[in-house]
Amino acid sequence: MARSRSARGSAAGSSGAARAREDDWRGYGRLSTRPLHILCFLLPLIILYEVGTILYLTDHGRGVVETVSAQSILSRFFEVFGVASFYLPGIALATVLLLWHLLERDRWRIYPGVLAGMFCESLFWTLPLLVLGLLILPRHPAAAMATGDTLNSLSDGAKITLSVGAGLYEELLFRLIIIAGLHLLLVDVAGVKDSAGYIVAALVSSIAFALYHDLAAPGGGLNLPLAVFYALAGLYFAGLFVLRGFGIVVMVHTFYDVLVLVVIGSR
Repeated sequence: MARSRSARGSAAGSSGAARAREDDWRGYGRLSTRPLHILCFLLPLIILYEVGTILYLTDHGRGVVETVSAQSILSRFFEVFGVASFYLPGIALATVLLLWHLLERDRWRIYPGVLAGMFCESLFWTLPLLVLGLLILPRHPAAAMATGDTLNSLSDGAKITLSVGAGLYEELLFRLIIIAGLHLLLVDVAGVKDSAGYIVAALVSSIAFALYHDLAAPGGGLNLPLAVFYALAGLYFAGLFVLRGFGIVVMVHTFYDVLVLVVIGSR
């Protein structure tokens, strides 16, 4: 009898441990998409980009600042309302996440394990994108996510800074603004089904993401492999955004650009 009770106790303990692990995963899956953890996860990138812009992308003699096109688009948007500042997109991103947190009335508690998990998960989701880039662009993998030949002449610090900026502001523009905005219009205003709204928004954002880049072939005309890659990469980012949230997709985009521009591109 004692042996039987021990076996049942062991089975119950194993079942309880399994449920605890499942609860931990569900907790991580939820918290990693919440605004406070996203803000804490991305804040180092925001600071790194602003500092890197001053150190590596600013010509103090001419007063010229190199930046990613998405940030310029966002900056011009603010200028329409009579507010102009180079730092406004970063401030706006942090403000949106804070307001989102306040509106959701989430707890003011940060779990370091969740942030570490988000970092590791972002590395994992970067691998399929690297494989996709190498399959479609085997001869020129460094062309993916690049914005021109002038990148080759930049220092590693400047390339890393631009990679961080692309991750932050391209995802802010094409995923957080376009997908979330279109989904709101289609589902809440037009009454489209939730899943259909996300599909349409993802397709529109991926097409816009592809057209945003330079798709010209070296000899003129359309660089079809590059256009296909950007469209598929846009769909991949859209899927990550919908399923795993804004923080993960920003870090995946950043990891990919750093690996392609600094690691692969330097070979």
